[in-house]
This record gives sequence, C-alpha cells and structure tokens, in this order.
Amino acid sequence: MSEQQPVISQALALVVESLKQQQILPIDWVDNSTISRTKDQAHGDFASNLAMIAAKTAKKNPRELAQTIVAMLPASDMISKVEIAGPGFINFFLDDNARFAILDTIMQQKGDFGTSEEFAGQKIQVEFVSANPTSSLHVGHGRGAAFGMSVANLLEAVGYQVGREYYVNDAGRQMDILATSTYLRYLELCGEPIVFPTNAYQGDYVKDIAKPIKKQHGDSLKTAWEHMLLNVPADAEYQIDANGEKVCVSGDKEAHIDGLIANAKANLGDNYQIFHEAALNTILADIQDDLADFNVHFDQWFSEKSIQDAIVPALELLEQRGFLYQKDGNLWFKSTEFGDEKDRVVRRANGQFTYFASDIAYHKDKLDRGYDKIIDVWGSDHHGYIKRVKAALTAMGYDAQRMDVILVQFVTLWRGTEQIQMSSRSGQFVTLRELRQEVGNDAARFYYVARKPEQHIDFDLELAKSHTKDNAVYYIQYAHARICRVLERTEERGIKVDDKAGKAHQHLLTQPVETDLLSLLASYPEVLRRAAVNYEPHLLTNYLKDLASLFHGWYNDNRILPKDGETPTQDELDLMQARLRLSKSVRQVIQNGLILLGLTAPTSM
Repeated sequence: MSEQQPVISQALALVVESLKQQQILPIDWVDNSTISRTKDQAHGDFASNLAMIAAKTAKKNPRELAQTIVAMLPASDMISKVEIAGPGFINFFLDDNARFAILDTIMQQKGDFGTSEEFAGQKIQVEFVSANPTSSLHVGHGRGAAFGMSVANLLEAVGYQVGREYYVNDAGRQMDILATSTYLRYLELCGEPIVFPTNAYQGDYVKDIAKPIKKQHGDSLKTAWEHMLLNVPADAEYQIDANGEKVCVSGDKEAHIDGLIANAKANLGDNYQIFHEAALNTILADIQDDLADFNVHFDQWFSEKSIQDAIVPALELLEQRGFLYQKDGNLWFKSTEFGDEKDRVVRRANGQFTYFASDIAYHKDKLDRGYDKIIDVWGSDHHGYIKRVKAALTAMGYDAQRMDVILVQFVTLWRGTEQIQMSSRSGQFVTLRELRQEVGNDAARFYYVARKPEQHIDFDLELAKSHTKDNAVYYIQYAHARICRVLERTEERGIKVDDKAGKAHQHLLTQPVETDLLSLLASYPEVLRRAAVNYEPHLLTNYLKDLASLFHGWYNDNRILPKDGETPTQDELDLMQARLRLSKSVRQVIQNGLILLGLTAPTSM
C-alpha cells in the first residue's frame, strides 16, 4: 500500500462514521468499498467506489451520495483536488509534494522498499518441486522450482515466517524401480545377458550409478539372469497398429518390473540397500546441486522414510473417528463423505500402505509442526489428489482451509518450430541444467513465472536468448544496466550526483510520462502485496515489464546528461539532478523486484 492511500482511507473512514451518526447509513453497516490507483492521470491518482457501494443502503443516488461524501471530507495537505466521475466514483488528486514523496521513501528504504511486516508472526510453509529422486530434474520441474521459490520470497517480503521444504520420495515404488534398474545395469557390467525391462529407468545415468558399485564390490553381488527371471511375468511386447499407434499385444510391464524388484530384494537381502542408497544419494545430490545453481534453496529436505512410523497413528486417528472400513481385504478411507468422487485405499490387502497413506501422515505432520498455513505446489496432473488430502485432514479434525494447493501446468519446450519431447523413464529428456546452460538462469526463472501457474507455457528458447525488447527479462535488466551506465558516465565527466539538489528541483519533472513513472513507482508495494497474498509472481513480472518499458521510452525521448563538450546552464543542471533522482529510484525498484524473483540485476550488458 502506498503512503498516500492510508490518508485517503482514513479520511473516508471518518466520513462513513459521520454518515452513520447522521443515520444516513446504519450503525452496523460494513464498509466493503475499495480504493484503487487510477490508470489514467486525468482521473486523478486514486479512486474510491464508496458512494456506489453505500448508495443502495443509504437509499440515495450514487452521484448524490458522492457529493455528500466529498463535502464531508476533512482537509488534507496531501490531496489537492477531489472530483466525482462516472456513476459515482470519487477521484483523488494528490498534491505535488505528496506525489514526489515516493522518491524519498525509495531513497530511504532502498532494498526494503515495498516490503512490510503485515503478516509478521505468522508461519507458512511452501513445499515445492518434490520430484522423485529417480532422475535429473527436467524443464517441467524447473517451473515448479522457480514458481515455488518466488512465492516463498514474496510471502517473506510481506512478513511471513516462511519454511521452504522439499519432500523426498525415498520410500516408494519408484525408488525400487530405480534401485532394481541400477542392479540390472550392475549385472550387465558383470557380463550377465540382461534383457532390460520396458518399465525400468533406461537413461545412461543409471549405468553411471552402477559403475562405482561394480568397482567396489566386483562380482560379489551378482545373480544369474535366469535366477532374476524366476516366477517373473513376461514383459510387455508392442506392435504398431494400423493407425500408427504403439499398442501392447502381450505381457505386462508393471507386473514384470514388480517381479524383478521382488527377486532383487530376495537375492540380495540386506545388500539391496547398496543399490537403493547409491541410486538415491546420487540422484538427490544431483538435484540439490542443480537447484542450488538455480538459486533455489530449501530450509528442509523432508524424507518420506522418516514419516513411515507416523502412518499407523494417523490411520488410527481416522479409525477412531469412524472414517475407515475394510473391503476386499483393503483398508479404505471414506473420502466420498467429504466430496471426493470415490473412497480411497490406504492399505492394500498385502499389508502395504499406499502413497495416499503416506500423504495423510505427511500433511498431518506439517500442520502439527505449527504452521498457520501450508502451501503445496503440485504438477497439474495431481489435481485429483487435492480433495482426498483435504478430506483426510478434515476427517482427522484439522481445518483444511489451512492448506492451499497451487497446480502448475506443463511446459512445452520449442527449438524453432520443433517441439522437444520429454520422458524421464526413457532418459530422452531435456534437463533443467541443460536449459539453464542454454538460456541462462535469469531467463529460465523469469519465463517460468511470467504466466499464471494454471496456464500452459510454450517456452521459446530463441526468444529467451535474444537481446531485444521482445525478450522481457533482457529489456528489464537492460533498464537497470542503462541507469547504472548513466551514473557511471556522470562520474566520468566529473559531475556529482547530488540527491539534495535532485529533491530540491524535482518539481521540474512535469512531463506526463514522469508523472506516470512516479505513479508506477508508488504502486510497487501494492503490486508486491497482491502478488504475495494471491501467490501470483506473474503480477510482479508484468509490473517490471511496464516499469522498464516506461523508463526506456522516457529515456529515449529525454536527455539526462548534457551533451559532450557543452557547458550546461544551471537550469539544465537542475533538471539533470531531478532526472537522475528519478532514474535512481527506478533502478532501485527494478533491482528489488528482480531479487524477489531470484534474478540478477546486472550493472552492465
């Protein structure tokens, strides 16, 4: 919220109280009106819809009520004029000193400008990425990483105590598939004639995990391939049908890999953990390094294994509250009682807990840690999980409103007119690391969050690498670098940047575009707050694009420094100092916004 807005808000609040005292409005009337920054300076700096909101209750025409409200407004040095517009908007025009006051605020607060302590004392957790540690992160994971980190930064900027968490799925079937895939690659290195399963992880990185194990243990962990196949259902076989589609004609890829997992565990015994731990530690270390290089950091890496002992107590709580039942040997949760489309299995007939059971225990644990709110950033393919997880929390007696889920849509990567396909199981995918190496961290971070999370992204590699104004992140960073260069040239020419002189002559900034820049700078705290509380970092990217565009246009049309070789007049020097002050404020706000998005603010380009 800008400094001027509370003055207007307080003045209107006094008017509302007077209207109640005069019985124009009921004493218990709740004011739900808003004060918004105008888009057109011809309509003032701020507009209130109070008269239109209150008109029906007051039994008055909105414009008539607006006139009454304006007549009752207390005088203020910050407000130069108030007008009524349209159906009853009340437009406020700020005094010049009030309009320029934003420059003082920016200069004083610097990197803290726009931040607040509004939500101080409230704890919030953001859990994001949480990709299975079965392969390197791909470009789809990168969107969740950039989005989650930006949301966490924004929430911190408005006062929340934020916990950033990665949930490591190190106890499930996917890890068993990777561990068994690693063992099969080990057997290949031992000379066994392996026929690699369709549903195993096939990337070369699996071979790289197996090689150190072979070097350390030699052939001591080897099992004959025929022994690995004992009682294992046949793998899937595929043919291409008349429509050119790949269809399974025999076998079962899921049953086949499950059989191999069971035999690997039986044949290896405790040594199975050698392959499981090697696969987990290798991939997790790769993920951690990748995210750190992407300027994405976590306060906690939470192991799924650590929650296993909490599953039974969580299910017992559901049992005590009457929300579990047995059917067909399975244990079911009555999620349909909370709006889910069907009940959900939490323990299979073979005694194994489902992923959902782990999710129940995990989310219970998160709320038990004392967070006022938890935010899960999930891929859009997890849409069906929202109702069931919230249903479980409600059934256990928690307020499910304390949990927010943000679904992040998929990313399609394009190189020219060619769409790049991704598949983590086959190993043919573009990694986040490869994307960063090609377009840079800043372009990747920016374009990942530049659209609403529920919108699909077509990531244009060529645009992200271009040095044109069509590349938004380049154009924003160039504005910052451009201002830095102006200040360097000022010093090179022996001209002192005098902020006191700039403030003394800021009244010379009379162009409409300069008024627009001041207004846009003043709106930054409001944009930041809205981006934070709505979990919408794209609001900040849009703001930075607008600010950079407005600055570049102003800079191109107006000389800031005197021409080389010319002796400027005092009036020209005064205007220069005022423009330098405005430029420094623009630079500061751009820098603040870029940092919150995890981007750099280069001083030269």
